[in-house]
Amino acid sequence: VSIVAFGNERDRFSEDNQQPSLIWSYLGRSALISQIDSSLSAGHVGNPVFTEYQACVFGNVRLVVHDCPVWDIFDSDWYTSRSLLGGADIIVIKYSVNDKTLFQELKDSYVPMIKKALNHSSVPVIISAIGARKNGTSATRAGCSEPHPTSPAMGPGMGQPPPLGATLTKNFFPLCKVLEYFMIQSLNQKSSEKMKKRKKTQKCHRVQPPQLEQPEKMPILKGEASHYDADLHNLLCCCQCADVAFHSEDLGTVVEAHKIILCSVSHLFMLLFEVKSPADIRDTSIVQMAQSLFSVETEATFPEAPRGVPPCLPPVRVVVKDSVFCSCLPDILHFIYSGAFQWERLEEDIKKKLKDPEKTENVLEKVKCILKTPGKLSTVKDCRSHQIKQLYNTSLRLFFNTPVLADVIFKIQGATVPAHRAVLVARCEVMAAMFNGNYLEANSILVPVYGVSKDTFLSFLEYLYTDSCCPASILQAMSLLICAEMYQVMRLQHICELYIITQLQSMPSRELASTSLSIVSLLKKAKFHNSDCLSTWLLHFIATNYLIFSQKPEFQDLSVEERNFVEMHRWPSNLYLKQLADYRNYVHSQKCHCAVM
Repeated sequence: VSIVAFGNERDRFSEDNQQPSLIWSYLGRSALISQIDSSLSAGHVGNPVFTEYQACVFGNVRLVVHDCPVWDIFDSDWYTSRSLLGGADIIVIKYSVNDKTLFQELKDSYVPMIKKALNHSSVPVIISAIGARKNGTSATRAGCSEPHPTSPAMGPGMGQPPPLGATLTKNFFPLCKVLEYFMIQSLNQKSSEKMKKRKKTQKCHRVQPPQLEQPEKMPILKGEASHYDADLHNLLCCCQCADVAFHSEDLGTVVEAHKIILCSVSHLFMLLFEVKSPADIRDTSIVQMAQSLFSVETEATFPEAPRGVPPCLPPVRVVVKDSVFCSCLPDILHFIYSGAFQWERLEEDIKKKLKDPEKTENVLEKVKCILKTPGKLSTVKDCRSHQIKQLYNTSLRLFFNTPVLADVIFKIQGATVPAHRAVLVARCEVMAAMFNGNYLEANSILVPVYGVSKDTFLSFLEYLYTDSCCPASILQAMSLLICAEMYQVMRLQHICELYIITQLQSMPSRELASTSLSIVSLLKKAKFHNSDCLSTWLLHFIATNYLIFSQKPEFQDLSVEERNFVEMHRWPSNLYLKQLADYRNYVHSQKCHCAVM
């Protein structure tokens, strides 16, 4: 056990320099004193920097004490002092009970140095006030400080160092007990560390089990950014399937638009195109604005078209009564079709066009009324990005699978599904070609659909209207993926791929082993419908769960190429299984006995 003691218990003004040191008095006659040669500290010429005591305690325990009475060692030889502290099991700090200056210097300077050198290590520190008071009372008393809060108090005087001027006991019984306690603690700790090291050494000599490597990383499938707003904005630019034409009062054509898009963001347009009545709106400001700003002209009756063929109706003519508002209408429609969330840009465009603050404010107030929710005040805050964009995305859902404003009906599995050509053309290139090209569907109201179920097709249409989908199961997601591939909607295909992968990754091994879902069948469908990312991921998934899938009958349905890929990337590998079998044979062949017994 190594003890390092710092400080001089003798009063610096005392003439008794022959008084034996505290540690030496405790060790008694059994200590062998050997002085170590070292550089002398300035101010303490004639005194050694430290003295080494060696003794046997508790029978056969070797005790080594380095007693350093000179505090200047921290300033003159920091390396030596730090080395001493680093090798110490117990640290003792001593000072004279009558030396107030030394106590203050110890508190302010040397204790922080010792803390810095220990660097949060679990070495106990004993602080001892020693000496004879000026009133003649002898005293030796110790306080201890240890990093662990569970350290027991060793009787009176434990904890903080005793204050100068306090009445102390006339023996050093507490210091003896503190030293013996921490020596026993140090021996116990060293014995425990030695036992752990011995066990670790014995463990290293044993035959180690094989290390199971990590499975190969699965291919990462990245999603595709939404282009929902861009699709609808392009619809305004190309003017396909337009059913509304805005005119000025002199009947000059201004711009064409689509009822379904206008009604999705505005209750005023719902009122204008008779989707809702004034009783449904219940907001006089919207009703008055619709009447004062627009008028819908009635057209002459057209001859009835053959059954199943849409009549060639021209767009509904809407006259804009306000000429200033009419001049800004193209900018307002671009604002609505781009998602109705670029309000600052609309303000800037109208200001540049009109160059009149009063007219600009008047037009913007009308736009706010168009976008107004019935029963609520219209403010600039209501026109900011997130609020109106949410309204725009969710309002098209109101027209999903409803006959309101519908101009096409899909017939599927004996049922009918109403839809709107403008939304379909904007969101799906295949349907844009189908309704605008030289195809039968371009001139038909009733369009048959083959190859998909009604529920799958409804989920497909829901995505076109709302830009979101929520499959109920892996099989439904695969069916929706096939429908998306049929109509070349790539983002929906990626969403379905991500859903399938997420569901399979979250499936526990026990459920994966017992499920009736055929992963090999999913793999075949993914390959057939050009879902390369999903098919590659499924092959890696089968290889990673080789022990599960190799026991299933569907494993035999893999092609030769797929089987070779799975065998090459299987986990765990054949090499690991062979090493594991050899290790088990070794364990069973050894006659293992308890080492302690």
